[in-house]
Amino acid sequence: MTKKPQNQFPELAIYQAKDGAIELKIDRKNETIIANVYQIADLFGVDRSVIAKHLKNVFETGELKKETTCAKFAQVRNEGGRSVNREIEFYNLDAIIAVGYRVNSKQATNFRIWATKILKNYLIDGYAINKKHISKNYDKFIEALDEIKALSVKKKDSDLHPSFAIDLVKGFTETWLSLDAYDKDNLKIDNVTKEQITLSAKDLAAGISNLKSELIKKREATEIFAKERSKDALEGIIGNVMQSFGGADLYESLEEKAAHLFYFIVKNHPFTDGNKRSGAFSFVWFLQKFSLIDVKKIDPQTITALTLLIAESDPKDKDKMVGLVMMLLGNIRKRI
Repeated sequence: MTKKPQNQFPELAIYQAKDGAIELKIDRKNETIIANVYQIADLFGVDRSVIAKHLKNVFETGELKKETTCAKFAQVRNEGGRSVNREIEFYNLDAIIAVGYRVNSKQATNFRIWATKILKNYLIDGYAINKKHISKNYDKFIEALDEIKALSVKKKDSDLHPSFAIDLVKGFTETWLSLDAYDKDNLKIDNVTKEQITLSAKDLAAGISNLKSELIKKREATEIFAKERSKDALEGIIGNVMQSFGGADLYESLEEKAAHLFYFIVKNHPFTDGNKRSGAFSFVWFLQKFSLIDVKKIDPQTITALTLLIAESDPKDKDKMVGLVMMLLGNIRKRI
């Protein structure tokens, strides 16, 4: 790193998020991320001397070069009632990460778990997403998506062309920007519909059967599409959606019932084939049957994005997935 002029460098806030992620205030003016040994020690929950020892080893083993990862900055410190100007060494993000893989502490372990997950995302998916950063910089995010879309190459034989995937994300904006709020359990879901209904597995099965016939005609499905794995698979899901206790429905609103029907079919795999398409169809079928909302207000892109989110979600996040579906319905109702 190039040595900076002898000016007091602003202190940077540096800490770990709950998932182990490093979070700190970036020095936008100097376009860098740096921290001194005291800040790194606080980050990983160890003594300053431990950090100094690991930094020494990092440089001695040649893992990093000190001249490219360390810089001295003038700091005005109060010592014995006197203002003393001293040069303090600051280290960049490369050095901070290198130390994080050496320190033996709970905070360092959390960091390594998080870092390994991010690395895995890059290696397998080619990207990692910071939802919090996107939600705070939404306009720039959309501009970047438009630039990527403009540069993408058209492929006639592609089922999911990059530009279409980008449209999915943009079309799913309202739910996307609410992910951070829902992670913090402060996403409010209101304006729900409460009324008594009768939901029959036989009626839904008939609707899915009609869908199957249409797909087979278009050569988009085979005879195994929507074939139940067991005799009462669909009946069991309807029973879960409509279950009650003490005379009161467990899922009180129509929105809750629709969202759970959607989730259970996509996630519980009641059919040998076509669970995602059957789940999306059942969701729309429910909305239409009980006149919950005008289904034309939900574009196919959003349904596709919701279906994929549910299919790829961790089972422990069931309530979040159901909440996102309910939030979508609430947002659509507000716009009507």
